[in-house]
Amino acid sequence: MNIAVVIILFIVALSVVVSLHELGHFITARRVGVKVEEFGMGFPPRLWSTKRGETVYSVNAIPVGAFVKSVGEDDPTVPRSLASRGPWPRLVVYAAGPLANILLAFILLSVFFALPSNVVVGNGVMVHSVVENSPADEAGIGTGDIILEVDGEHIHKWNDVQNIISSSKEGEAITLVLQKDGSREECNLMPKFNPDLGRLVVGVTLCWNIVNQVQKGSPADEAGIKPGDTILSVNKQAVYSQEDMSRALASAEEGGEIYLTLLRKGEAISTTMINVIASGAKQSSPFGIALRWVDGTHIGQERLPLWKAAYLGGSYIIYLPEMIAASIPLIKENPSLALVGPVGAGQLTVEAVKSFGLSNVLFMAGVISLGIALFNFLPIPPLDGAGMLVAFIEGVRRGKRLSHRTLRLAYTIGTTLLITLMVLVTYNDILRIITGRGFGL
Repeated sequence: MNIAVVIILFIVALSVVVSLHELGHFITARRVGVKVEEFGMGFPPRLWSTKRGETVYSVNAIPVGAFVKSVGEDDPTVPRSLASRGPWPRLVVYAAGPLANILLAFILLSVFFALPSNVVVGNGVMVHSVVENSPADEAGIGTGDIILEVDGEHIHKWNDVQNIISSSKEGEAITLVLQKDGSREECNLMPKFNPDLGRLVVGVTLCWNIVNQVQKGSPADEAGIKPGDTILSVNKQAVYSQEDMSRALASAEEGGEIYLTLLRKGEAISTTMINVIASGAKQSSPFGIALRWVDGTHIGQERLPLWKAAYLGGSYIIYLPEMIAASIPLIKENPSLALVGPVGAGQLTVEAVKSFGLSNVLFMAGVISLGIALFNFLPIPPLDGAGMLVAFIEGVRRGKRLSHRTLRLAYTIGTTLLITLMVLVTYNDILRIITGRGFGL
């Protein structure tokens, strides 16, 4: 995908997200009797305009964003200004922008989850590792075993195992059919509830390949690859079958370094291997590494029902604040990757599209829309949250206004802080691009 096309799509998506935010303010302002002088798409200079009723509708040269210009702005002495309205109508107008963004995020995320997605499919799934003293460990399941069936249902994807186990009843045993050392075996185990995950588990990590043997002194041995490892990617190309592995290795320069991502005891690690054929190595394992794969592994397509896509879209919105709270330690550790502005969001979108496909523009637009909503709910002037807080306080005080001098000081300080933050974040976003750093997608 051409990067220029992705950037254009990002600008369009960002413009739609911001425009819907302002449209929420515009519609509710009109509904409560505020005189709106202009609703503009983009920012001046003006390219085109038309007047309908008392409002000018304009299209402007700078394509990112939109604005609503109401009469009197924050002057309560001007008739039909927003400031002249009562506290509860003002609260509704301020809240309408972020709420419009939440609605848009729900629509975009639901559409994204409803699109066909690529999934890895095989004749079973392989066990990479087993948690000690887990139900799987007690049942004798080991590394390299392939799960063929669970409770009579054939297994083709990782999610198949998780869905069947999650839907089982706590305290009831399930039956697994395994391919173990070349033969089929059946075992029974009882899933346990994991409070951290909030679901039943059996204690296995799944994969599509396992390293059976590493030739001593070979490039694989020197790279630190060990039996029991799983190869996840070669030169940043995900590998799901021997054919994927061969293609990825064939593209490597002879004598050069091959970058590998491994899964070892449930943790991803990175290493490099020299592209040299090991002395005495077999043709099937030229780098001194013997792998076992799940048979018939390939990339298939999966489409979720609309109700499930909508459920996932809604769930993402509900749990995003919780995910943000859980990631605070990571944000403190590396704020340069957590706090991004429009430039950083554009870079992140380009990386997401390059790694996961064009449909991720929808996902990123939904996340940005949700981020704008949450940011604007913060009670910091001049964000919508501050206007909501002031309106709420005045509503509780039965319309008694807060000091105009106090509000002006608060808005001056808040605006200064936000501008400073925006400048620093934008500087960091530009520096990240100049230095060639990314988000590691």
